[in-house]
Amino acid sequence: MGWLDPEPFLRGTAWLDGRRAVRADPADLDRLPWDTVERSALPIGVRVEFTATPDTRAVELRYRTAAPGSLPHCFALWRGEDRVGETFTVPAKDATIGLELPPGGGTFTVHPPESQAPVVLGLRALGGSLAPAPRRRRWLVHGDSITEGWWSTRPALSWPATAGRTLGLDTVNLGFAGGARGELPLAEQLASLPGELVTLAFGTNCWSRAPCSAGWLYETVRAYVGLVRRGHPDAPLLILSPVLRPEAETTPNALGATLEDLRAAMEHAGRDLAAEGDERLLVLSGRPLLGPEDLADGLHPNDRGHARMAAAVADALRPHVGG
Repeated sequence: MGWLDPEPFLRGTAWLDGRRAVRADPADLDRLPWDTVERSALPIGVRVEFTATPDTRAVELRYRTAAPGSLPHCFALWRGEDRVGETFTVPAKDATIGLELPPGGGTFTVHPPESQAPVVLGLRALGGSLAPAPRRRRWLVHGDSITEGWWSTRPALSWPATAGRTLGLDTVNLGFAGGARGELPLAEQLASLPGELVTLAFGTNCWSRAPCSAGWLYETVRAYVGLVRRGHPDAPLLILSPVLRPEAETTPNALGATLEDLRAAMEHAGRDLAAEGDERLLVLSGRPLLGPEDLADGLHPNDRGHARMAAAVADALRPHVGG
């Protein structure tokens, strides 16, 4: 089988800039903070999904990376909710990797090494044939480094990836480490993307990185949801307030707000919007989801913490996912 165009096989894509999958609108970068622009160039959550015939022995991927680094590149192969295996390659700018498939064919997902910024150039089957996996409902998830998946040991173990897999959704990860501070241009970009469900999971970077008051965050959440609703007026929209951050819970920031204050403001804004008629708006408090033992560094969840977040979010969204 010859090399196939990878674009029909890509999932989790927001925008394409040429062949690169990017996570902010390439035509609207000048309105975004520089750190968000930098993080948007990493294809977080972008996957290759295909259906293989029973006689397919393996699949090969050609790829190019902007940041080859010095560590082996890990490609993880999943079938449904089961990890089939991992294959490692010697770090290189241009490479081809072969992934052996289990007998019987089926639908598979390949999670590339996100941190190396890979661009998939082509894929082909060995011994059979491939087709793009069936399309699933798209779930747009906006947040900070926790949403981006920091401290999960594999891309497939971040809470958005795990919850999306559990619910059978095509997760589009719009998490930006250091960002997600209520930037309204991002809300407008989010509104422009196709998607059937939306989750907003920000707030912790509003405590110290860009300190704000509880009142400011309350109004920002209302404005943010209003802009997102322009593009997704009827989509289930889940607001996930910040998870546990022990150093910040009762410590005032530069404007006198603790993380407890900011969390309450965010949840208050969501519940007020629901009471005012947004019947598909949901609020999930992040505080009860994790304990100190679920944090890797006092801020970011470890694998167990990501799994707990994923389970809670999946439970909240499950009644609204539909067929």
